Amino acid sequence: MRSIFVLTIVFLGSAWALAHPYVGVLLWTWVSMMNPHKFTWGAENFPVAAVIAGATLIGILFTKDKKNFFLSAPSIALMLFMLWVCVTYLFSFDREGSTEMLGKVLKVDFMILVALVVLYSKQHINALVWVLVLSLGFYGVKGGIFTLATGGKYMVWGPGGFIGGNNEMALALVMIIPLMYFLRDQAHKPWQRQAWLAAMALTAVAAIGSQSRGAFLAIAAMLALLWLRGRQKLLFGVLMVVGGILLFAFMPESWHMRMSTIGEYQKDGSAMGRINAWWFTWNLASDNFFGGGFDIYNPSLFAFYAPEPESIHVAHSIYFSVLGEHGFVGLILFLTIWGLTWHWADWLRKNAAGNPETEWAATLGSMCQVSLVGYAVGGAFLSLAYFDLPYNLMVLAVLARRWVEARQREKHPV
Repeated sequence: MRSIFVLTIVFLGSAWALAHPYVGVLLWTWVSMMNPHKFTWGAENFPVAAVIAGATLIGILFTKDKKNFFLSAPSIALMLFMLWVCVTYLFSFDREGSTEMLGKVLKVDFMILVALVVLYSKQHINALVWVLVLSLGFYGVKGGIFTLATGGKYMVWGPGGFIGGNNEMALALVMIIPLMYFLRDQAHKPWQRQAWLAAMALTAVAAIGSQSRGAFLAIAAMLALLWLRGRQKLLFGVLMVVGGILLFAFMPESWHMRMSTIGEYQKDGSAMGRINAWWFTWNLASDNFFGGGFDIYNPSLFAFYAPEPESIHVAHSIYFSVLGEHGFVGLILFLTIWGLTWHWADWLRKNAAGNPETEWAATLGSMCQVSLVGYAVGGAFLSLAYFDLPYNLMVLAVLARRWVEARQREKHPV
């Protein structure tokens, strides 16, 4: 039954995308974020993403819907990164082993560029936020209830794909909370605002219940940014302290033991394995201008580049994974994407504020920045360099700024 339900949505949505490609982008985002087909028996291996992408591209070619081939600094940086990834693939140590991952990365990034072409209105931007929030918020609310019901004794796991593990799921949940706040800010009825507040709280509980140390640090960094920008610093600080006390009192001993290793990483085998992998990627990139390609985490390369050759781990870091796989040039391009995205979101925060018509965009820009802080900190300990969500934050920042600038030109034509 679930297979029929999911496939019906996919096929009807794909048919709609033939006439209106923006529907295909929203449908693609839902499938890539939530992985609903993984909950079915029979449709879990069906190429739902390919069907949606194909319908969307056909719609772009033949529909009369507005298309905006707008170049922005973040999108140019993304295209340069995509091009560089293709170049480094040609110099991969194991080209055959890197092929599958190359395909995944290019599909994600290509659909991000498609989103920038077919999404343009405020309604489109809000729709994309809703899809992102509902796709991941489902796991956040469900995981939060599960954590509270079990006393935090069990980890919260993801649906598969990029966010299949507990650590990856936790970071995704942390990053979606600011977008929940954005939707709460847009809500008008008190019950809606209270519902969003409850969803945010449960999602935070789910992220903490994953027992992910990276997510814990990401939450701390995001709260620090909110505190620095907040007007009522004393009140917010008190709430943070009280919330922290309640958290520590509620979570089980296993959680406390896991969090305690943050300051004692030398005694933690997992942490030391990551550090060994980080040195491995640094040494490899220092010796190979193009990096080693996607498939580098194997005994032969670790034997040559790692301080501890027998401790073989993936990089578990967005920075070191890109460094090892695509060299220093790849890392610079990767960081440029997020530096420019931050800058565009900051432009929104500063230039869209104070005007009732564009205030929503200022809030969105600010919340995108909060999410990016979570990604920058939590991603330092996770291999999520190619995960869709941060690239969708880039889409939101670019589209919102484009919309605000268009309104400003209308009011003040040159």
